[in-house]
Amino acid sequence: MILLPVAGVVSAWFLLSDNGGTIGDHAAATAGSGAAVKAAQPPAATPPTPGAREAVALEVPDVFQLRFKQPPKAAIVFDVKSGRVLWRRNPLQAMPIASITKLMTALLVAEHTRNGDPVLITPDALHYSGSGVGLLPKGRHVSVKALLYGLLLPSGNDAAIALADHVAHTQPRFVRMMNAKARSLGLRCTHYSSPHGLEPGNRSCPADLAALSRVVLRRARLATIVRSAHAVVRFPIKGGKLWLNNTNPLLRMGYPGTIGLKTGDTDEAGHCLIAVVRRGARTIGVVLLNSRNPQRQARTLLAKAFRADRA
Repeated sequence: MILLPVAGVVSAWFLLSDNGGTIGDHAAATAGSGAAVKAAQPPAATPPTPGAREAVALEVPDVFQLRFKQPPKAAIVFDVKSGRVLWRRNPLQAMPIASITKLMTALLVAEHTRNGDPVLITPDALHYSGSGVGLLPKGRHVSVKALLYGLLLPSGNDAAIALADHVAHTQPRFVRMMNAKARSLGLRCTHYSSPHGLEPGNRSCPADLAALSRVVLRRARLATIVRSAHAVVRFPIKGGKLWLNNTNPLLRMGYPGTIGLKTGDTDEAGHCLIAVVRRGARTIGVVLLNSRNPQRQARTLLAKAFRADRA
């Protein structure tokens, strides 16, 4: 079998557009993405790569066939537990991934900190672009736990910078850690240039992101966060609490069984989504890069994947 290795507001609810820098609903693409079944054809052979304990299998044929009128640039559907690939489109094509970058940031933070560790909010964390928690108090301490929620739910770039500085003292050092971790996990399509993903130099491919998702979901701290549609965290502001909403469109719409994972959205990357859904004994993941309508396409792929499993 050929495998790809891995490691793998204060007073009201608010929504932060992922890397958009505005408060409001996470933008959904207006273009349709109708789907039609395509005659079954085996996928092209994939170059061999070394195996690993956690991996996504690219050699086996797709379990189902599907063709979108306006397809994502690259995508994959996979069984989270076994690593089997169920459907693919350009699975090894490296592309900008926007805030999906924050999964690696979160993984490193989880490896090097504890939830209760205090993080000093420096001026560096307040000089950010795009989406943010927006209420980080300069010169005060915020817990790692609160910042991880701010990183993974509203996709705060300010939280990413604060956590990177806490772990590595500077962003460049943290980025070196990110790339070293990617290499150690065998993520061959993946390269990082920041802890937040705003720059197009943050790139990966669906196969790598499927693998990384499996690693992240094995971390109980992170799995608890990414499955939360909403959260209230202790925060050093008036009232002592901060309300956060997740940018994940499937969680926000209450799609049955959704347990994660992350969105990304910039002009260069387009709309990106990793969605993970658990039903019964099966857990299926979908990675969509540069999708015209990630919510609709993810639901279509998930429905096909779960139906194919019952066939």
